[in-house]
Amino acid sequence: MNYQSNNKYPIPKVERPNPEYAKILLNAFAGPISEDTAINLYLYQSLSTNNTNPEFANIMKKISEVEMHHLYLLGQIIVLLGANPIYGNFGKDNILRLWDSSNVNYTTNFKDILETNIIAEQEAINYYRELLKEINDQYIQTLIKRIIEDELIHLSIFKELYKKNFILRQ
Repeated sequence: MNYQSNNKYPIPKVERPNPEYAKILLNAFAGPISEDTAINLYLYQSLSTNNTNPEFANIMKKISEVEMHHLYLLGQIIVLLGANPIYGNFGKDNILRLWDSSNVNYTTNFKDILETNIIAEQEAINYYRELLKEINDQYIQTLIKRIIEDELIHLSIFKELYKKNFILRQ
């Protein structure tokens, strides 16, 4: 099973430092809907299902590793833009909110896990597509487009698992 696109990731670079772009990217880095949240959510799911569903646990571990690479790439971009890759995000009120584990859904019900993951991946994809409109930097846009490729694969995996386990049993 492929957990990421076969296309290479672009080398992280930016057209020029831009603290405003860095601030925007912090939301994708470590906001409620972010790579950091995805890593922690999927790692939790891997650990909590390992005894009951080791195959699924392994899938979640592999997907969390891809999300970790996204986090690393976004962190590099944030630094190149002239900011620190802090684990937090700025709301519309411009107040920094540090990331915390309440962003993780701790359900252990398999159907709820898959529904949560489908929603999370779709929200991430939608957010990245919005970033493509907000960030006018060709290098950042290329990276975001590449990350979206992986997120679409993750969404497809979760939808297929849901279909296989719940729709076909009806």
